Amino acid sequence: MFTLAENKEVGKELRATVVDALKDVMVENEKVVALDADLGGASKWTDLAKSNPDRFINVGIAEANMVGVAAGLSLTGYVPFIHTFGPFATRRVLDQVFLSGAYSKNTINIFGSDPGFAAGHNGGTHTTWEDVALLRSIPEVVICDAADEVQMDWIIKVFSEMDGVHYVRGNRKGVRNVYAPGSTFEIGKGNLLQEGSDYLIVAAGQLVSEALEVAEKLAEKGISCDVIDMFTIKPLDEELLLKHLEGKKGVITVENHSTTGGLGSAVAEVIADNGIAVPLKRIGVDNRFGQVGTPDFLQEEFGLTTEKMLEQLAGFVK
Repeated sequence: MFTLAENKEVGKELRATVVDALKDVMVENEKVVALDADLGGASKWTDLAKSNPDRFINVGIAEANMVGVAAGLSLTGYVPFIHTFGPFATRRVLDQVFLSGAYSKNTINIFGSDPGFAAGHNGGTHTTWEDVALLRSIPEVVICDAADEVQMDWIIKVFSEMDGVHYVRGNRKGVRNVYAPGSTFEIGKGNLLQEGSDYLIVAAGQLVSEALEVAEKLAEKGISCDVIDMFTIKPLDEELLLKHLEGKKGVITVENHSTTGGLGSAVAEVIADNGIAVPLKRIGVDNRFGQVGTPDFLQEEFGLTTEKMLEQLAGFVK
């Protein structure tokens, strides 16, 4: 069960949330191990090297090898968590995740940090608009996009109890609170955050906050929206989606990702497969590479602020 946060301010850094969650599960399960690709300072996983020196491995700047080591650890009964920036956790190691991970039925838990505009000054080489699209193509992989620290903490702890390949993306820094402490969720089930009658907004990750603000601004104009946090992008909660598509004038998807292959595509596939005649507006990044800038600048540059989203919806929402 979940409750929405009363305090909508920026919460604890998600990298610290991940570290603290891993410390907890390492106490509970001596088989949990952590691997990092020479980003321990950026990820704060150096804290795990201090708290659990015998269960932390820095593989160096060798991400494909990290996946291979994690697969080997899985084969010997360990529960590996690996971290690097989003593009290196997916695009760079796709074949290893496919073959050594999913195809071989190993357990590998992947934290891909700083997706989309969160890459900031690291620029286009470190920007991933395509991580979800890539991993959606691999059978049986679970993909989550954490909305805030409460959800990230829950995801890490639940991943530690699951078999298979699991991916969670999230900003290293703090993001605005969506959920109250103690909230719990269910893998493969979306969360209906508010009910409305005119349009359905489906969002995931850091932009859930903006999706709620968009709904609030539209309500001021007399337009009522359902808002769903589809934090598990694969497997998608088709039942919830289909239920709340009924009677809607249109559907809006919101993601810090390409409009190709991500949440918007997943929702479009459900609509098409079920023969539903409803307009769909996908808000994301269309056919562009990343660039250098502050995260705030990039969020606006790529049209992912509340104001920019409302501009994009001007001709769609009536």
